[in-house]
Amino acid sequence: MRKFKIFLFILLLVVLGIVWFISTGYYASGDRAGTISNFSEKGYVFKTWEGVLMEGGYSGETGTLSPRPWNFSAKDDAVVKKVREALASGERVTLLYQEKFIKFPWNGDTKFIVVDVQFLPKPERIQPQRILPTPVDTAETL
Repeated sequence: MRKFKIFLFILLLVVLGIVWFISTGYYASGDRAGTISNFSEKGYVFKTWEGVLMEGGYSGETGTLSPRPWNFSAKDDAVVKKVREALASGERVTLLYQEKFIKFPWNGDTKFIVVDVQFLPKPERIQPQRILPTPVDTAETL
């Protein structure tokens, strides 16, 4: 009976370790750039921040530029503040994210959890220059 209790205790520790690793660890990490088009707090029991990043992209099939939506979740208050600032300003941003193994309700509606927001530098405006034609001397041409 004592060996059985030890076995159950070790099994419980292993299961708890696996659950902890799956819920806190991540499968992949990366970054995506675009403009934030939607960001809102959702949920009945677990309130999470959910958003949509519009990535610009070239379609080889149609030969056109078309935005691609990418859904993400955010948990950290500092990240939420930066995303809301990006939404209000309409600036292009890079979202650094982690892709979780499994989608848990307390993490958000997606497996993609944003961990940081970087604002991209604004492109310089090119001022059009007016080019005047060179005057033609009509006395020489006659």
